[in-house]
Amino acid sequence: MDNRTALVTGSGRGIGRGIAEALGNDGWNVVVNYARDASAANDVVKTIAATGAGAMAVQADISVGSDRQRLVDHTLAKFGRIDLLVNNAGIAPAVRADILAADEASFDQLINVNLKGPYFLTQLVANQMLAAKHACQSSELAYRPSIVTVSSISAYAASSNRGDYCVAKAGLSMMTKLYAIRLADAGIGVYEIRPGIIATDMTGAVKEKYDELIAGGLTPIRRWGQPQDVAKAVLAVARGLLPFSTGEVINVDGGFHLRQL
Repeated sequence: MDNRTALVTGSGRGIGRGIAEALGNDGWNVVVNYARDASAANDVVKTIAATGAGAMAVQADISVGSDRQRLVDHTLAKFGRIDLLVNNAGIAPAVRADILAADEASFDQLINVNLKGPYFLTQLVANQMLAAKHACQSSELAYRPSIVTVSSISAYAASSNRGDYCVAKAGLSMMTKLYAIRLADAGIGVYEIRPGIIATDMTGAVKEKYDELIAGGLTPIRRWGQPQDVAKAVLAVARGLLPFSTGEVINVDGGFHLRQL
């Protein structure tokens, strides 16, 4: 168990960083994946290493097949196993465009990163997990892997000026169900964590808008979510605290999903 390894995509900043650092504090080796900002990713690695856990930064654009393969290869070369995959990497639309005017280039880029990338990275890692479980059947090694995908309340809350983003997040919800069903017999739990309004650099541009909405009761818990709130949900999965659940949606949204009159 001392060699438990988590691969967290998009973990140089925001929610991903919160998840990576929480796992490191919990004794996990962590692969910090990033697309562009090497400096931020290396800061996360240093923070994790200071706890005594293993950490490594790997640059990879998850929308590119060869990058996904390299990410997994580097992880296995360094740590020998993947116990937890956290699909967190994602981008916002470059421009919020009305669905009647949005262009295909923006749609293709966002779907490639936010949906295609996690879909095929999960396929790649799941096959590695299945092979590792088969190898462990004749050994004493405890190996109970799991997969977490970080989606969004945009999986069901429609924003007609971010249609591509909403479609991608809804796709991640179905992806979770598909992999949960396929991997259940192998004992690999698959979960969707659905954050609400979380304070990150991605939401910084709309801070005033959501300050007002939250104060007005948009969420029963009247505060911004923090990356650490999402990280705690990931830790519950990582620690094996949901052994009789799979395909589950874990809402981390201050109660946004509750309908009230």
